[in-house]
Amino acid sequence: MHHLTYPEAIVIGLLQGVTELFPVSSLGHSILLPALLGGRWAQDLNVASPESPYLAFVVGLHVATALALLAYFWRDWLRIVTGFATSVRHRRVQAPDERLAWMIILATIPVGVTGLLLEHTFRTVLGRPVPAAIFLTVNGILLYGAERLRRRSAATDKAHPINEDGGITSDRRIAAETFTGTTLVGAAQVLALLPGISRSGVTLGAGLLRGLSHEDAARFSFLLATPVILAAGVLKLPDLFGPLGDGIRGQVLVGSLASGAAAYLSVRFLTRYFEKGTLTPFAIYCVAAGLACLTWLLAA
Repeated sequence: MHHLTYPEAIVIGLLQGVTELFPVSSLGHSILLPALLGGRWAQDLNVASPESPYLAFVVGLHVATALALLAYFWRDWLRIVTGFATSVRHRRVQAPDERLAWMIILATIPVGVTGLLLEHTFRTVLGRPVPAAIFLTVNGILLYGAERLRRRSAATDKAHPINEDGGITSDRRIAAETFTGTTLVGAAQVLALLPGISRSGVTLGAGLLRGLSHEDAARFSFLLATPVILAAGVLKLPDLFGPLGDGIRGQVLVGSLASGAAAYLSVRFLTRYFEKGTLTPFAIYCVAAGLACLTWLLAA
C-alpha cells in the first residue's frame, strides 16, 4: 500500500469505532468491506500481508477506540485503579473495587499471552475474505447459542433497574462473581483472534452463560476490552512512526478521530440497549451478512 486515501481512512475509522464494540467483529468487517468494494480498496486495505501498513493503521485506530472507552467509563476506571492501589498497599482483595480490578487483570492475561504468540499466524493465514465471512457466520451462531442457552439456564433474567449511580451497583454485582468465572469470560477473547469472531460478542455471550444479566455482561465486556484494545494499539504505534507510516500519518489522525467519535456513541447506545435488549438481532445480522459475503466471494 503506497497510499491510504482520506475517504478510506474515514470509512474504516467509523467502521472500526462501531464494530469493535458492537458484537459483530471489527477485524472481520475491516477485511470484508474492502474485498466487497474491490478495486483500489481491495488493493490498499489488506491485513494479510506480512508487513501490512493497513494493519498498522487499523490497530492504530484501537488507541482512539480505547480512549473513547476510557472517556466514557472514566469514573469507573478511577475507582478500579484506586481499588487496585488499595489492594496492593494493604495486601488484600476484599472490597468490590479491589475484586473488580483483579478480575480484569486476571481475565486479560489469557488473550494477552495468546495474542503475542499467535496473532501474526492467525492474521496471515486466516486474515482473508473467505475465512472472515465463515467466521462472521460462526460468530452469529455463537451469539444466538449463548442467548438460547442463557434462556434455558434461567427461566427469567433478573431485571435490574437502570443504573443511576454511575454503574457502581452493576460493578458490585460483577465483583460478587468468582474469579474463576470472570477469568473464563475474559479467556473467551482468545476466540476474537479469528477474523470474524467478535471480542465483545464472545465476552458478552460468556458472561450470559456465567449467569450475568445482559446489562452486567455488556458492562464487564466493555471494561475488559479497554486494556486489551489499548495494548494492541500501543504495540503497533511504533510501526506508524516507522516506514509503514510514511504517507499515511495524516490519514491515521483523521481515521482515529472518526473511530473515537463512533466508539463513544456506540458505547453510549449499547450500555442503554443491553438494559433490556438481547444478542439476537446481532446474531441474525452476522449469519445473514456472513452467508451473503461468502456467497458473493465464492461466486466472484
